[in-house]
Amino acid sequence: MSQLQVHVKDLQQWKANEDFARQIEEFKALPALYRHALNELQNKIDIIRTEWQVRDGFSPIEHVKSRIKEPKSIIQKMERKGYDLCLENMENYIHDIAGMRIVCAFVKDIYRLVDHLSRREDMRVLEIKDYIAHPKPNGYQSLHVIVAIPLILLEGTRWVKAEIQLRTLAMDFWASMEHILYYKFDKQLPAHVADELKEAARAADELDQKMLRLRREILELTEGDNSGSSSALRNT
Repeated sequence: MSQLQVHVKDLQQWKANEDFARQIEEFKALPALYRHALNELQNKIDIIRTEWQVRDGFSPIEHVKSRIKEPKSIIQKMERKGYDLCLENMENYIHDIAGMRIVCAFVKDIYRLVDHLSRREDMRVLEIKDYIAHPKPNGYQSLHVIVAIPLILLEGTRWVKAEIQLRTLAMDFWASMEHILYYKFDKQLPAHVADELKEAARAADELDQKMLRLRREILELTEGDNSGSSSALRNT
């Protein structure tokens, strides 16, 4: 609630609405609603990790992080996109209020996980943006998935959106460094720095491809071997 108090001045333009008081109360409830959705999503991912660990001897998911977008950032994004400041537009057009980042060891694990999520009955995959197959001009690679998570509330079932970003370890390292440099230069990267980042992105992609080839070679070398290491690498 402290964040809402700090940014309450950003909500002043809502005062013109007749239902301003109601919207403010609903807006205050949103962080908790999206936090519950993230908790539900986290539980589902934890179960997937456990099942893969038990069945395959390893989990392709390296680590998971989540966050709720700050109210000020939500409002700024709506203004940037030209949407009127109302709860309906917020819920319909701002899909990353609840955000989760899943980092996997290999690119193939990312597509394997997305395929599994698409077939689950306890969530809906609404949109997929594949920046791995089609990187952004600056070199950014990731797979973005918009999902809807059902929450059983007193008023009934409510589907809450969340954005999942899936990356490899190499992609995540590059994105973290790009973010640091981006803000260090006040969002205006010198041309030579931007070029170096693109080259680094290509190097990260080459590393991912090389590690995937090494895993395939290990599988071929251990084919027929009944050791635990063989079973741990299978199903990839």
